[in-house]
Amino acid sequence: MNSLAPPLRLAEAAGVLSLATDLAMGQPLEHGLRTAMLALRMAQAAGLSEDDQVTVFYTGLLHFAGCTAESEIDARFFGDELAARPRMIAVAHGSRLELITTAMRTAHQGSAPLARAAMMARAAFGGIAEFRKWAASHCDVARILGARMGLSGPVQQSLRHLYERWDGTGMPGELRGTQIPLAVRLMQVAQDADVACQYGGIALASSTLTRRAGSGLDPEAVRIFLSLGDRPYKGLDAPSIWEEAMAAEPGPQPEVAEARLDACLSAVADFADMKSMWTIGHSRGVADLAERAAGVAGLAPSEVVTLRRAALVHDIGRVAVPVSVWAKPGPLTRGEHEQVRLHAYHSERVLDACPALRPLARLAGSHGERCDGSGYHRGSRAGDLPAAAWLLAAADCYQAMREPRAYRPARSPQAAADELSQEAQAARLPHEAVRAVLAAAGQPRRPVPRPRPAGLSERECEVLGLIARGWPPSR
Repeated sequence: MNSLAPPLRLAEAAGVLSLATDLAMGQPLEHGLRTAMLALRMAQAAGLSEDDQVTVFYTGLLHFAGCTAESEIDARFFGDELAARPRMIAVAHGSRLELITTAMRTAHQGSAPLARAAMMARAAFGGIAEFRKWAASHCDVARILGARMGLSGPVQQSLRHLYERWDGTGMPGELRGTQIPLAVRLMQVAQDADVACQYGGIALASSTLTRRAGSGLDPEAVRIFLSLGDRPYKGLDAPSIWEEAMAAEPGPQPEVAEARLDACLSAVADFADMKSMWTIGHSRGVADLAERAAGVAGLAPSEVVTLRRAALVHDIGRVAVPVSVWAKPGPLTRGEHEQVRLHAYHSERVLDACPALRPLARLAGSHGERCDGSGYHRGSRAGDLPAAAWLLAAADCYQAMREPRAYRPARSPQAAADELSQEAQAARLPHEAVRAVLAAAGQPRRPVPRPRPAGLSERECEVLGLIARGWPPSR
């Protein structure tokens, strides 16, 4: 990491992941931060100990941390999971009738009625068991990611039970009432308050919580929240509450030790890659290849470390694109292509929120750029970016070629190397970056033809060179 960057706090790492979960759940950015703040203010009003407040704070930040684990399940049932999730979140702790009717109205909205019915019937074939599996998967992944980031045992325990309900009808339905961790019960009230406030202000939030007390929500937690009036919302309507949320972390505010930083960023990488079955392990593969290529290219040790870490998190913005786009077997429409191009922008913006990760942000957001300006998201050209950015772009290309995608099988090492070489020949990627990546990938050294000016052939350039050197000789 850049020596000028401040140390990374654990809350900041969790906050970055929280912003990514907002994108993945179709929520306005900082929903997770607001949920954490609302839940923390409830915990403080209830007189909870400092340790319990810490658990509440991190449970609020990461209550959607496992959401990419069930993205494909949601996509099968709803079609566009990013459009459906905000509607389903709004009724998650409502009545069973609200849940069913909202699901029926939301699923496959763009399809014809008969097609919708058929798709929903196929998706719901497994019935309630499928959704219990869905909830268990989300919670297991959230807990594992929390453990890898270094979160405490109580936080991990809370992340195991995110979808239980006070009345026992939650998912997977193992706990009810006070059996549910207190941090989860406070988080659920805070989540519903923030979501309802988005739609109709504090008045709607209050009426929603009152209606759900004793069924989906802990009635005592609702009572505590409502007794505070408007105070829990103070300052949460600011353009950004990042700094306030980070400052509000209770307790000693631990930092992520240098030795644990890669493990922490690897957890973020896996969260992003779980968005699609086609990209599992992609980010770690890119990071490993980019690191080796940087060694071949002779980058300084500090630059190699920064590149590896940027590569780990380069695809965090992938979660903002629907599963249907990543899994499409045919050509993308223009709108779908724009969604893909924007994922690099989302990666950069999420990382840029955290001062300690800011040195990674621009580098990570440049992985789709091309030397001729045809890449994304800025349309950068050859001289606009450092060597590390082009190494990341080339490594990302090669690694993706070696992996299967919905629209093609995985390419062989030879075919991937040939195609990457063609990118250099077409002046879309620098020759030096391509050569370093191919060497790091164990490909035999091969000459990469350089592009010639004005569309001239190799032979035409050879003749011009001879003429410039005085050929044919004068008589």
